[in-house]
Amino acid sequence: MNDISETQLWVIILAVALALTQGTWLFLNARKRGLGRLSWFWGIWGSTTVPLPFLFYWFIVIRKNRRKS
Repeated sequence: MNDISETQLWVIILAVALALTQGTWLFLNARKRGLGRLSWFWGIWGSTTVPLPFLFYWFIVIRKNRRKS
């Protein structure tokens, strides 16, 4: 039983670290692209779940900017 709880703890720590890293990256990248207040939206949303916000960001912001180039 102890092994299961230790495994669950590592999974939770990994998920939280992944969500915080994703949220930070989305915020910084959105701010770099000049999205203004929307950068806060992307950062906060990115800190809540993984990987859905990143996928939406990829299709809405990054691909849109690449098509303009």
